[in-house]
This record gives sequence, structure tokens and C-alpha cells, in this order.
Amino acid sequence: MDQLRVAGAQLAVTDDIASNVSRIERAIDRAHASGAEILLTPEGSVSGYRPDFDAAAVETGVKHLVARARAAGLALALGTCYVEDDGRCYNQVRFYDADGHFGGFHSKQLRCGTLVEPSRGEINAYSVTPLRTFTVKGVTVGALICNDLWANPECTPMDDPHLTQQLARMGARVIFHAVNGGRDGSDWSRVAWHYHEANLRMRARAGQLWIVTADSSFPVDLPCSAPSGVVAPDGSWACRAAAQGEQLYTWTLTLQG
Repeated sequence: MDQLRVAGAQLAVTDDIASNVSRIERAIDRAHASGAEILLTPEGSVSGYRPDFDAAAVETGVKHLVARARAAGLALALGTCYVEDDGRCYNQVRFYDADGHFGGFHSKQLRCGTLVEPSRGEINAYSVTPLRTFTVKGVTVGALICNDLWANPECTPMDDPHLTQQLARMGARVIFHAVNGGRDGSDWSRVAWHYHEANLRMRARAGQLWIVTADSSFPVDLPCSAPSGVVAPDGSWACRAAAQGEQLYTWTLTLQG
């Protein structure tokens, strides 16, 4: 049986790129100390969750973090918005191996927008590339970003393509899920939390997948929009972070041959 030791960082993601980089640096150090082989960070964790960021500063920050992780022998599943060489902005999970080699990126598929034509919102801000898989330590994995997984019917102006099931059929055994969800502490935020958790558990079970998920904890005086942790292929929580504040968790996945 294969094993993969993963870490997830529940971080207070803001629009301050320098502060975000510092938080991820600390997470890299802690993940390395815990013996993790790969670290997942939340959606937009370098850039902030926005399309109007300083692209050069993000590129510099990513290079710095990759060098830091390479020195620690740690692979990354790095959540950030990023402007590629084609000049287009993507909301990404970027994969780097422990030697710092770039393995490609997943771009958010189910970008949020209004349920009218033409739809308004982030669906108009970010570009999309085809769904694909990646290899981490010899294990086939996929990535999803926030709404990609649960397809919130209030803000998904397209049909739910069940991306977890698609990735399972493509051979993925683990999904790295980067999250940055909105919430305001209201009763409806609690309803959304339960919806997000139910989707994490049900879709892991349906696809027989490990799901490694990490949300932003900003603002720190409110619980996150969704739980961070590791969901096992039977739909149970193998490991779960506290609901509020910055957290780092680690877990060793056991992957059946």
C-alpha cells in the first residue's frame, strides 16, 4: 500500500501579498517539522481572492515560497490567483514537487456568478483550462477550488458537472481542495457550513477518494465557511481542524493498491 503524508494550512488570507507570503512561509516550516510531504494552502492564499492583484508581486512571492519549500523538501499544492504567460488570469491550485519543479495547475471551473444572462461575477474575471490530474510522489491526484466541489446552487450559473466523480474516473485517488468561502456569522452561514461538509463527505464516499481541504480563516473572529481537514474514502473525517483561526493539520493517507 502507498502512503502520502499531507498537511493543510487554514490561513487568514487577505489582500496583502507580503502578509500572505509570510503566513505560508510559517506553514511550510510547520509542515516540514511534522514530516509532511505536501502542503495545501487555501484559495487565493498568495494573491488574495481577487482578480485585481499585483501580478509581479504574486509571481515573486510564489518563487520565494517554492524556494522555501524546496529547501524543506516539501511539495506544494498552492492556492493563488495568477496571470499566466498567455496574459489571462486564473484562479489556481499550482503543483510543485519537492525539488521545486512546476507540475501544472488546476483552474477553478465552477466560477461563481449570478443566475441570470449574462451572468455577473467572478465567472467573467477568471479563465479556465481543461480538468486534469497530477502526480505527487507517484500518486495520481486532482485539485478543486471551493465551489468546484459543492456547486452551490445559489451562485453556480452552470450545471453541476460532478467534478469529483470526473476526477475519480480519470484515476485520481486524492483531491486537494482549496477554499476561500464567504460568511457573516448568520444562521445562513451555518446552513452553508453544513451543506459544504455534507458535500465533502458524500462526494469523497461516492468517488472513493481522499479529500484534503483547507479554507481561509479570515476574518479570524468568525468560524470558517467550511471545515478544513482530511475526508477518507468512506466519507468519514480522518482528521479535522478547529473551525476558527489559523490551523495546520497533518495526516498520513494510506492508499490501497
